Amino acid sequence: MVSLALALAACSRPVPPPETSGELWVGTRNSPTSYYIATNGEPAGFEHDLILSFSRSQNWTLKWTEKNRPEALFELLDSHHIHLAAAALPRAVVKDRHLIAGPVLFETPIHIVYRTSDRRPRNMAELSGKKLALIIGSGHTPILMRQKRKHPDLAWAALENVWPEELLAQLQAGKYDAVVINGMDFDPMRNVYPDLAVAFDIGDTQKIVWALPTRSSQALRNALARFVEQAKKDGSIKRIHERYFGHVRRLDSSDILGILQRRPQRLPALRQHFHEAQTLTGIDWRLLAAIGYQESQWNSYATSPTGVRGLMMLTGQTADRMGVKDRLNARQSILGGARYLALMKDSLPARIPEPDRTWLALAAYNQGQGHMEDARRIAQARGGSPDSWADVKEALPYLSRGTYSKAMKYGYARGGEALHFAENIRNYYDILLRLEPEYNPLINLGSSEDGLAAPG
Repeated sequence: MVSLALALAACSRPVPPPETSGELWVGTRNSPTSYYIATNGEPAGFEHDLILSFSRSQNWTLKWTEKNRPEALFELLDSHHIHLAAAALPRAVVKDRHLIAGPVLFETPIHIVYRTSDRRPRNMAELSGKKLALIIGSGHTPILMRQKRKHPDLAWAALENVWPEELLAQLQAGKYDAVVINGMDFDPMRNVYPDLAVAFDIGDTQKIVWALPTRSSQALRNALARFVEQAKKDGSIKRIHERYFGHVRRLDSSDILGILQRRPQRLPALRQHFHEAQTLTGIDWRLLAAIGYQESQWNSYATSPTGVRGLMMLTGQTADRMGVKDRLNARQSILGGARYLALMKDSLPARIPEPDRTWLALAAYNQGQGHMEDARRIAQARGGSPDSWADVKEALPYLSRGTYSKAMKYGYARGGEALHFAENIRNYYDILLRLEPEYNPLINLGSSEDGLAAPG
């Protein structure tokens, strides 16, 4: 059983070992990397999902403590009020605090990030005399100290008790010329800060771990080691990492700025149609709007040289199948596209869970159901899972390679295009989730803006 409520570790006595109490107490931070509340009201995040899987493997109840300062998590570990801390912690930082570092979850590069409106620095020498910042406890100070021996004019501000999101916000606001941040922290924020980009990487990659108190039980350490080893072997870590980070580098800053600029211009007139499509299919209207943007940039009169037309860029055959009489009619195109995506989802085996089911359906929306089945067969032939988007996305480009013709019942397809299509939509969906409110038909049914029009 898992407790979904955040619990405050305010007890005066240390928490007993989880193997005796049946409760695992975890300290975390609110971020896309570690822990946050998703649009469905449920906890989410890379580290959340991984720890949830670990607690279930041990049959322990999970208790979360959220802190907004890094130092607060270390204090909870020192006082034994939590069993471990999960906050994208570098192993070097954990060891410097004389805490126990759990198994390495993955490795992440260290970026120098700058504002794209400025001239891009190409190396550390070009940062001499510039306003540079990093976070105390990030593990980046020793790297800069080594660089300073080569570049004596290099200086930086060391910020205390801030999370990476605040560091990026200060860079965006012009307080600094560049900041030092690891890739795991920057990647989920790329869509939030389209004016920021990686200038170059420095040092070696950082090993990300969970931190445990110095006197943590050996049973807990052994259980963690076994779990992480198995999760790497069976692909669980890879699949969870793909869910949160597999798509975030697809868009460049011009793509992100494009949807941000067109949203207030074009989306208001279309919003009610996307709402109606959600009511019809149960698919989040913001995902449907993301498809519409990827397909036509919300242009109802878009037409491609291959003959696909309209806001959702439907082929003539798909439009006929979905009952769309006029592909250039925004409402008809949106409803037809929504029906078609729902059909692609329903065509997949019932055992495939979300969100993989939706990402697979998006690729099928672009390439067709038959080619998607070919890609799933190729994924399986390559030792992956046909039900995992992380594995199928790697197989999609092989649809254009003749060496896999024996596995391809439906022949050649531009699988790389379907991959690009699905991953772009995932990014646009992330942006709209942040900017647009969810739509609840039961609440909004009576409003004049969102009233359902008669079918036609």
